[in-house]
Amino acid sequence: MKQIRQFILFILLVITLSIFLFSSFPSIIKTLSILIYLLILFSVSFVLMLENRSPYKTLLWIYALFFFPIIGYIFFIYSGQLEVKGHLFKQKREHDKKLMQDTEPYKPSPKWDHLREAEQSFSKLIETLSQNSISFYSKTKVLKNGDETFPAIIDALNKAKKYIHLEYYTFKSDQIGMELIKILCEKAKTGVEIRFIYDAIGSVGLSKSAVDKMREAGVNVHCFLPVKHGFFNQKLNFRNHRKIVVIDGKIGFVGGLNVGDEYLGNNPKIGFWRDTHLCLEGEALTSLHATFLLDWAYVSDENLFTSKYMAVERAEGDGGIQIVSSGPDSSQGVMSNLYYSMITTAKKSIWIATPYFVPNKALRTALEMAAARGVEIKLIVPQINDGFLTQYATRSYFPELLRNDIEVYMYCKGFLHGKIMIIDGQMASVGTANMDLRSLHLNFEINAFLFHTESIKELINHYMEDLGECEKVDKKRYHNRGLLVRTKESFARLFSPVL
Repeated sequence: MKQIRQFILFILLVITLSIFLFSSFPSIIKTLSILIYLLILFSVSFVLMLENRSPYKTLLWIYALFFFPIIGYIFFIYSGQLEVKGHLFKQKREHDKKLMQDTEPYKPSPKWDHLREAEQSFSKLIETLSQNSISFYSKTKVLKNGDETFPAIIDALNKAKKYIHLEYYTFKSDQIGMELIKILCEKAKTGVEIRFIYDAIGSVGLSKSAVDKMREAGVNVHCFLPVKHGFFNQKLNFRNHRKIVVIDGKIGFVGGLNVGDEYLGNNPKIGFWRDTHLCLEGEALTSLHATFLLDWAYVSDENLFTSKYMAVERAEGDGGIQIVSSGPDSSQGVMSNLYYSMITTAKKSIWIATPYFVPNKALRTALEMAAARGVEIKLIVPQINDGFLTQYATRSYFPELLRNDIEVYMYCKGFLHGKIMIIDGQMASVGTANMDLRSLHLNFEINAFLFHTESIKELINHYMEDLGECEKVDKKRYHNRGLLVRTKESFARLFSPVL
């Protein structure tokens, strides 16, 4: 209904402006047409004002609507409304809440008392925002790069007895993709239930023939938010960036790696691919699986919240684990709020690795205040990114980071794609959410938050190894960069809200 209303307004704007500017109609008709045109713009501006955004954003969009005829309205539809997404996924959000209402909290553990007060407060915040409690009866294993991740996933797939559930942003029908598809088809033919969700935009490299092959073999395949015809399809902006595998309620995988040959470093244009994935066992697998099941209910209308799929085997863990999903179907800015809270709890160190660093104002302020408190802050980003805008938008933040004595490193060995944050060597986040505005506010994401686990030690070791492959950004030399580089950075930063 909303898209139809937007389309009607768009047509009216085009017609009335065309009559006023280009027609030979009498002046009274031209006057009437421009009055209708202005009435529409004032109506849109009034609705925009009622949304109570920040004043500068509201004024910016009002200026765009009035001073860029038609184009301003189109850009507003596609970009200006990205924040106001409650109506787009309201039905999913309400349905998810209903499905999750009978989910029980995890078993309490005396290990809770081993957490610092700040860590306990952060864990309670996670539970408040995500309804997922902390689990001390789960264990994780860090998988470094594709050469550890894909063999682990393939081994788990081959051992599947009951069901295999997969959800990927990018899944390509290339060599590694077809290898996984072959296993899925073989397993489906033996009676293993297989459900597979892929994102419509991220998985453009998944061929129709590959999808047909899976369906013919008995794999239940659904596309998340398929691209629909029509100029005003706003959901094009909201993508499912999650990477989830759950097998038999025994083992699961989540992290930065999609499925494609480049994730094994086999794309010569990209080269070496540095990434981090996580293998998960134990009761926290329930939260990971619940996210898949909620998405599955959305794409298929099939409710799988039964003991068959929610039952997991408890594992003896060495620390706490909490799973958090975020996106347009949850409270706005969940991941941003949690990243902010992690940064503010830091006493000694904050280590971040992310392929895209386009933070909001709150996160920038949190980092600056942490640096002012004397907290050691290190940031690793790739030297060469996979896009002009993301590369230079990221670099546009270097000057203010360096001014606040935040150490910035550029990873030189290849493309760094892992999404890691380590706080004081005791708490960490691993998952799919980048530190950019798209991940923090637009995409469907999922992260694992770790407390005092052995996996954090592995992450620290890997981070130290990555620093050895980096070039530290020199404050003075970067300050003296050329005008062309500054121009590229400033231009790319203009697009930060949609990167």
